[in-house]
Amino acid sequence: MPRPRSMRRIRFRAKSDYFKPQGVPMSRLEVVEITAEEAEAMRLKNIEELDQVECAKKMNTSQSTFQRILASAYKKISKAIIEGKAIRIIK
Repeated sequence: MPRPRSMRRIRFRAKSDYFKPQGVPMSRLEVVEITAEEAEAMRLKNIEELDQVECAKKMNTSQSTFQRILASAYKKISKAIIEGKAIRIIK
């Protein structure tokens, strides 16, 4: 039985839930879902330009867990961009 997930601090709320390629109807697109914590990890690392130790502290998690969250987010976003899929942020 896995350990219960600890609460992560998320101080970011996206203005939009979906991002999609221009000119393609949503009904024809596959959707890649990212979690709010993945979006927060990307915001802290890329927009706030904090190092991973500071990011992990702000999210109330370990540095290795932060790295796994960030790697997961990068993989999903890259897949969506390369394969022309929509991105949904799950809150």
